[in-house]
Amino acid sequence: MKTRHKVLITLLFLLILPNLGYFSMVVVAVPDFGWFTKGKAVSAPVADAVPSVKDANGIEFVLIPAGRFQMGTPFGADVSEDEIPQHWVTISQPFYLGRYEVTQAQWESIMGSNPSEFKGADRPVDSVSWDETQIFIGKLNEKAGGAVYRLPTEAEWEYAVRAGTETTRYWGDGAEGMDQYAWYGDNAGKKSHPVGQLKPNAWGLYDMLGNVWEWCQDRYSNKTYTKDPVTDPQGPVEGAGRVMRGGGWNGYAGHLRAAYRFELDPGYRRRNLGLRLRMEKR
Repeated sequence: MKTRHKVLITLLFLLILPNLGYFSMVVVAVPDFGWFTKGKAVSAPVADAVPSVKDANGIEFVLIPAGRFQMGTPFGADVSEDEIPQHWVTISQPFYLGRYEVTQAQWESIMGSNPSEFKGADRPVDSVSWDETQIFIGKLNEKAGGAVYRLPTEAEWEYAVRAGTETTRYWGDGAEGMDQYAWYGDNAGKKSHPVGQLKPNAWGLYDMLGNVWEWCQDRYSNKTYTKDPVTDPQGPVEGAGRVMRGGGWNGYAGHLRAAYRFELDPGYRRRNLGLRLRMEKR
């Protein structure tokens, strides 16, 4: 090697070396940087350690702690625009969320009828509109002595489904192992299944992804998310559609993600659409 080439290489090395540490710090600080996995699982209480209660109707609820999480999908991911930007959300108060989707037996005991396509007392109720869920909840609240019921907001829902994780799904980033946690198009056999048959998330919630879609309380908007941190978001004050979350028994694997959002008219019914209850004690 010629002397002048050696000098050039030495100068280049001296120029780059002091900046290697800075460059590595920048890479680590960038969310979803391509050299690393999409997310990481963080510690959360095991299902058996999470407090739960049963109400007078026999519906079991899990106590969801207050906390803070990043809602939505990381910047740069190949997803719908209504899932970004990812932003910090604070859930300021603990609340109870149904361990299972509302079953047909529970619905029928309150409403006196069962609209479901796939009949079975321990299957999730399906084919119910958002409007009908409000009638069901109203009847529950009329007879409830020490509780108040409603649908979860989509922020509460996503916080609960994540259960302390930052990954695409509560068991990881990929679709590997999905059959152990969720009923969806590849394993459901074109029908819903009794609740609680597969593995729960870390907070002991079953079928948060798959089986039936779940109505949320919020109106839908594709411009709901901002970069600013928010506390207890309730969704937009105007809008025709209502949010549904979680994917269903006939869904694609890509729809079974913690951050995936969809909307429907509140009067619409589908045989893959049900609900999960949120409860507060008075």
